[in-house]
Amino acid sequence: TAAPFIHNINVANAADAQFVEVGQQERPPDGGTPFSTLSNGVQVKDFKAGSGASVQTGSKVELTMKGRLINLNGVIFYDTKSNDPNGFGEGTPLIFTVGDGTVLPGLDSGVIGMTKGSIRRIIVPADVGYGKFPSLEPQPLTGTEKRALDSVVKNSRRDQTVMFDVKVNRVR
Repeated sequence: TAAPFIHNINVANAADAQFVEVGQQERPPDGGTPFSTLSNGVQVKDFKAGSGASVQTGSKVELTMKGRLINLNGVIFYDTKSNDPNGFGEGTPLIFTVGDGTVLPGLDSGVIGMTKGSIRRIIVPADVGYGKFPSLEPQPLTGTEKRALDSVVKNSRRDQTVMFDVKVNRVR
């Protein structure tokens, strides 16, 4: 009766071999580019190229954007379309001067080099994001968005990394 057990062990070992590479980083799909990591740990990935002058320190930019909490499976905590005072669904863009200290340092560095019409995903770690700078812009526009952000920022056991999908509407 020992022989069937040895046979079953070999079958089990062969089945486990299929899991050897699970979780290992795969190359991006054909045509996909990986994220680039900036010196401050911010990761950026361009999805659409724009045109015109590029964003630099001192540029005044107008952005349409959506912020997501990576720790909460992409729950939205900021959306420029949420701020819609006229009710036409257009929203109000985030406007700031790059480098003036009003927005998260990670977002500041992540938009540098973008041009009008470009779209970029920016992943901001806690040390250049809300973990160290909880009062800087962009701040949630609705009560629901604020509670979502607070549930991560005010809980030190959670990863406070956030992700922004950003489109540049204007560079001055």
